[in-house]
Amino acid sequence: MFRKIKVKSVLNKQKHVDDWFLSGYSLNPYSGCSFNCVYCYTRGSKYGEHQVPGLAVKINGPEVLVRQLKNRARKKEYAFIALGSATDPYLPVEEEYKITQEFLRIILRFHFPVHVLTRSPLILRDLDLLHRIEEKAIIPQGLQDQVDRGVVISFSFSTLDPELARIFEPGAPEPEVRLETMKKCKKAGFMVGAIFMPLLPYLSDDEDSLDYMIGRVKEQGADFVLAAGLTLFGEGPTDCRTLYYQALQEHFPEKVEETQALFGKSFAPSREYQRELYLRVKNLSKNHKIRNRI
Repeated sequence: MFRKIKVKSVLNKQKHVDDWFLSGYSLNPYSGCSFNCVYCYTRGSKYGEHQVPGLAVKINGPEVLVRQLKNRARKKEYAFIALGSATDPYLPVEEEYKITQEFLRIILRFHFPVHVLTRSPLILRDLDLLHRIEEKAIIPQGLQDQVDRGVVISFSFSTLDPELARIFEPGAPEPEVRLETMKKCKKAGFMVGAIFMPLLPYLSDDEDSLDYMIGRVKEQGADFVLAAGLTLFGEGPTDCRTLYYQALQEHFPEKVEETQALFGKSFAPSREYQRELYLRVKNLSKNHKIRNRI
């Protein structure tokens, strides 16, 4: 079940342009997410503080976005918009309400570039609209040497193992569906990439798993991969830290102790682990001749 809510703002201006996603703004058509990923960072972190319980449709989002983007365009404050930074923009409810589609039409109207982050094949419905955005988008001056495209499409994965995905991403489209959708987007002429966030410690972050993952997305036409480790927030019964350890205890009890040791009392794994993971991804990306940044 989901609710309809009215909001005062939908476009969030970031303090700085994001080095990874190139975005200066974030935009989410929905609050909450029906994909129910166990590790979702919005559960228990500051990023989920203003979300209403459950799934909600920002029913007046398009009219609010018109006002906000019109103001930004008038001031020539162009920047990439990260569409789907906190919740997937192509949830099943989008088929009925088409809020994301309306957002894209408004983005086109005001000539902003967009970085779409999704796990859903529903994005294929909007490829014609995304082509028009690409043609009209104004690339911000600070990024013109780094990217010459007005649309970037990224697909999220924590694993390509279907069994792991069913445990930790129970409501999301299967990894193979995402790979096939990526291939179709690339064939349609878009810049596409894979976001391996979060990689699951001792489950999907080892050399063999990453080599396989990077190789598979390269086969589907990915132009880049971005990767990062797991973060675990909160201590409440519905926070991701609690839910993740519950899932580990049920399915991989032998991994609980070493995972807890890796995190300690922090929300992030040790710096040594993060550095090793970064170097692992960097070297494997080089081997597969794929960028590890946009």
